[in-house]
Amino acid sequence: MKLATVRIEGGTSAAVEAEGALTLLPFSDVGEWLRAGSPAVEAYDGGARLVLSEADFAPLVTAPGKIVCVGLNYREHILEMGRELPTHPTLFAKFADALIGANDPIVLPPGSEAVDWEAELAVVIGSRVSRATEEEAAAAIAGFTVANDISARDFQRRTTEWLQGKTFDATTPLGPFLLTADEAGSAPALEISCTVDGATKQKADTGDLVFGPVELVRYISAVTTLNPGDVILTGTPGGVGDGLNPKEFLADGSVVTTSISGIGECRNACILR
Repeated sequence: MKLATVRIEGGTSAAVEAEGALTLLPFSDVGEWLRAGSPAVEAYDGGARLVLSEADFAPLVTAPGKIVCVGLNYREHILEMGRELPTHPTLFAKFADALIGANDPIVLPPGSEAVDWEAELAVVIGSRVSRATEEEAAAAIAGFTVANDISARDFQRRTTEWLQGKTFDATTPLGPFLLTADEAGSAPALEISCTVDGATKQKADTGDLVFGPVELVRYISAVTTLNPGDVILTGTPGGVGDGLNPKEFLADGSVVTTSISGIGECRNACILR
């Protein structure tokens, strides 16, 4: 099953996808649907419908309580950056103001000359979980979506803490769909890619993750309680602009397309504001 959050007159609505259309659900976004216990969508078959091609996607979860990000979690990317494989996940945070919809513009961080792309598989939490066992962690995963952790590398490297380079407003696409775990499984091996202006920059398989979704939920929930609608960005594969020689970065007018097989794609133009 695939769900989305779309903009409608007066706000946003969760919706379920089927046969090229979206049926609106009586929830403001996918996060509210999850917090309500993920009720069966069949009960809302009579809801208003949108043609999929006309949908205006909002961030999949509009106001997650937590966005936890993982750095250096693909073997290829770790080697690309000249580092050793980690023994524990590298965690940092992002704030909800950073999120945009699947087709919204990326607002280039003011003052940065090193804005980079980072295609990521995002985990969406479906039930409250704390200090989870492996089994509990798997059960807490509602599903997966597409994200891009657009990063201002020059701001990121001003200190040893990464936050300031990672959470500029209106920089992080999240969507368009939640692919539910009952269909994808708790540790899917999916093709992930990123193109910039049509040129492929990243292409990998999510099976290359050092710490997979279940292990991340287990580890993070030992630190902080995860609640329905919380989001985990699992890390990016090799091919980021900062790892190229010479380095490449995004500019006004660049178009970033982030795709994950079976889920969908985010296509975002970069703008100055």
